[in-house]
Amino acid sequence: MVKVVRSTVLDAPVDQVWNVLRDFNGHDQWHPAVAHSTIERSEQSDRVGCVRRFKLQDGAELREKLLTLSDLEQCYSYCLLETPIPLLNYVSHVNLYPVTDGNGTFWQWQGNFTTPAGREEELGTMVGEDIYQAGFEAIRNLVQTEAFS
Repeated sequence: MVKVVRSTVLDAPVDQVWNVLRDFNGHDQWHPAVAHSTIERSEQSDRVGCVRRFKLQDGAELREKLLTLSDLEQCYSYCLLETPIPLLNYVSHVNLYPVTDGNGTFWQWQGNFTTPAGREEELGTMVGEDIYQAGFEAIRNLVQTEAFS
């Protein structure tokens, strides 16, 4: 099993960051890899069990299911249902925490999955860099832009 854990500190209040991230269907508005996203069956994007179908910029199509969402704890979990990338049994957790020394946000993004033999390092790096780190930078830029609007 591959475990990828990345974290960052954002110079923005945790409620501001949560308002963006809690929309399970909103990642096409901020993540550079995502071209378009919809929630199947027109369900609410914060309803546990909803499924988002989205296309990446390269045309690949994926489906993910929202497993948990807590406004109180400002976290959610989701799993991959369909993907052309061999991330098997993929489950991810997003957690936000207030930084009490200032008014920032600590964001941890973690994924666990299996891969075909010999691809653990390649796919672990891809998830950590192309998904998690790219997402951190996109949200950092978004909240900084909102702060100056």
